[in-house]
Amino acid sequence: NSGVMSLLRPLLLDVVPTIQQTAALALGRLANYNDDLAEAVVKGDILPQLVCSLSEQNRFYKKAAAFVLRAVGKHSPQLAQAIVQCGALEMLVICLEDFDPGVKEAASWALGYIARHNSELSQAVVDAGAVPLLVLCIQEPEIALKRIAASTLSDISKHSPELAQTVVDAGAIAHLAQMILNPDAKLKRQVLSALSQIAKHSVDLAELVVEAEIFPVVLTCLKDSDEYVKKNGATLIREIAKHTPELSQLIVNAGGVAAVIDCIGSCRGTVRLPGIMMLGYVAAHSENLSMAVIVSKGIPPLCACLIEEPEDHIKAAAAWALGQVGRHTPEHARAVAVANVLPTLLAMYMDTHSSEDLQMKASIFTKKALKNILQKCTYLPALEPLLHDAPPNIMKHIVGQFSKVLPHDSKARRLFVTTGGLKKVQEIKAEPGSLLQEYINTINNCYPEEIVR
Repeated sequence: NSGVMSLLRPLLLDVVPTIQQTAALALGRLANYNDDLAEAVVKGDILPQLVCSLSEQNRFYKKAAAFVLRAVGKHSPQLAQAIVQCGALEMLVICLEDFDPGVKEAASWALGYIARHNSELSQAVVDAGAVPLLVLCIQEPEIALKRIAASTLSDISKHSPELAQTVVDAGAIAHLAQMILNPDAKLKRQVLSALSQIAKHSVDLAELVVEAEIFPVVLTCLKDSDEYVKKNGATLIREIAKHTPELSQLIVNAGGVAAVIDCIGSCRGTVRLPGIMMLGYVAAHSENLSMAVIVSKGIPPLCACLIEEPEDHIKAAAAWALGQVGRHTPEHARAVAVANVLPTLLAMYMDTHSSEDLQMKASIFTKKALKNILQKCTYLPALEPLLHDAPPNIMKHIVGQFSKVLPHDSKARRLFVTTGGLKKVQEIKAEPGSLLQEYINTINNCYPEEIVR
C-alpha cells in the first residue's frame, strides 16, 4: 500500500550486489504472501528485469531471483503462465547447470511450482529441457537438492502418460528406485511420490517401475516411522496393483498384501486410505487374488476401519474394498459375512447423519458393497439379523438369498422358523408381482401352509 514495489524495482539494478539480492529477496517474500501481491509483482514489470539479469549475476542473486519466480508461480496457473511468458524457464534451466547446489535447488523448486499446476505448464518445463538436468540433480550428493529434484519430477509426471514418459525416457526410474532405501525420510517421501505418479498412468509405465526391482524393497517403507513415507509407499503399491491381475499377483508373491494389511492395522486416519484402496483393487481382479486378501487376514483390519474411522471417505473406501473381496463366490461372501460386517454396512447405509455430499458418495459405495456381498452370500446366520432393519431396496437382496438356499437345505428351513425369520418374512409388505414378492412366495412354498399361517 505504501508503494514499496515500485521502490524495490530500481534496486534490482543497483551497483552494489548485496542490495540487488536483498531487494530480490524482499520481493520474493512479498509475492510469497498471497496471490494479490504476486500479481502486483507481475504487473509492476519486475519479472523481465529479474530474468534478464539472472545469467550474469552471482549465485546469491540467482538464488534470490529463483525464489521470486517460485513465490509468484506457486499461487495460480495464470501467474505461473506469466513467468513462462517472460522467458524465465530457459534461465531457470541454465541455473540447473550451475556449479552451486543451492542455485540448482532454487531453480528446481521454481520449476516444480510451475509444473504442478497443469499439463500445459508442465509441458513448457519439459520443452525448456529441464528433465535430463533434473535427473542429474537427483544423482548429486546434496540431500536437499535430491529432494527438490525428485519432487519436481513428481510434479511433471503427474498430469499425463506422455509427460511421465518423458521423465522415464530421461532414465529417472533407475535412479529413483535406488533411493527408496535412503535413510532421509523427506527424500523417501518424494521418491515414492514420483514413482507413484509415473506408475499410475498405464500398465506399461507401471511395469517399467516394477522392473526397476522396487519389490520387496518398497515394503520396508510400510514400516517406516514417518507417516508420509508409509502413505506414499502404500500409494505406489496401489498404483501398480490397480492395472492388471498379473501386477497384483506379483505384489502378492512379494508379500505385498500381508505388508499392506499390517500397515493398515498399525496406523490411523488418512494414512490408511491408499492401503485400503490397494486391497480393494487386488481383490477386484480375480477370485484367487481376493482369496489371497482373505487368507492374509485382510478382512479384520478393513472392518476396523469401518468402525473406528470418523471420516466418511475412509469408511466408504473400506466398504468398497470389502465389497470387492466378497463379490466373487459364496465362499468369499461368507468370509466377509462371518466377520459381522453386514450389520455395520447396513447401519452405515441407513445413517443419514453424516454430511450431505459425502453422505451421497458414501451411501452409493456402501450400497454397492452390501449388494456385492449379499448377492453371493449363502451364509444365513449372517443374513438373518438384517431382516429386521433393512430398507426395501436392500431387503430384496437379503430375501432373495434365503429363497435360493432354503428350498435345498432342511436344517436351514427348521432354523428359519425357530429363530423367527419366517415370521419376519410374513410381515414384509411387498408390491404384488414384484421381485421381492416372488422371493417371499418361494420361501413360503418351502413350508406347509399351516406353518406359514
